[in-house]
Amino acid sequence: MKFFLDTADIGEIREANATGLLDGVTTNPSLIKKAGREFFEVITEIAAEVDGPVSAETVAHDHETMLKEGFKCAEIADNIAVKVPLTMEGLKTCKVLRAEGIMVNVTLCFSANQALLAAKAGASFISPFVGRHDDVGFNGMELIEDIRCIYDNYGYTTEILVASVRHPTHILEAARIGADVSTFPWSVMQKLFNHPLTTNGLAGFDKDWAATGFSIL
Repeated sequence: MKFFLDTADIGEIREANATGLLDGVTTNPSLIKKAGREFFEVITEIAAEVDGPVSAETVAHDHETMLKEGFKCAEIADNIAVKVPLTMEGLKTCKVLRAEGIMVNVTLCFSANQALLAAKAGASFISPFVGRHDDVGFNGMELIEDIRCIYDNYGYTTEILVASVRHPTHILEAARIGADVSTFPWSVMQKLFNHPLTTNGLAGFDKDWAATGFSIL
C-alpha cells in the first residue's frame, strides 16, 4: 500500500520523505490555510520535493471554472493530481482532465455508489473519508470493503485512496482490505513506528551495551 502524507507543511513532508516511505502528498483548502502561505507557492514547493502524486484541490463548484482551475494546477508540475469534489460538476471536470492525461483525485466520497461514478468517469484516485464517515455513525472501513469489491468486480483501475485517517488502526484495516493508498497526517505516521516492546527492547540493549564498556566508533 502506498503512503501519502496529508499536509501542506513542507517541514513535515521533508521529514517523511527522509524515511524513504513517502509515495505522495494530499492537500486541501483547510491544510493550505493552516500552512499560512500562498497556494501556488506551497504546491510548487511540495511537487518539487516529492516524486509521487501531489493533490492540489480546485475550489470552484461549477464545471467551467473548476476546469480552468484544474488546468492551472496541472501546469505546476507533471506529478500534480487535480483534486475535484464528488459532484456532477466535479465528475464532468474529471472526465475532461483525464482525457488530457492529467491525474485526478475525486474527493469527499462517502458512498460506494459515489465511488462507482468516479471510476466510470475515469478518476485516477477516489478518496473515501473513513474518519468523517465514522463520526456520523457509519463504518468507514465497510465503505472501503464495498469499493474494493466493486472495483475488483469490474476491473476499474481507479486507486482507492483512504482519507480522513485518524489512527494507525485505520491504516492497518485499509491494508488488510487491499486499499491502494492511505493518506494521513504526520502525527499518525509517527505513531506507526511506536510499540512499547520496541522501546523496552532498545532500552535493554542500551543498558547491556553500556555495561560492556565498548565503543563502535
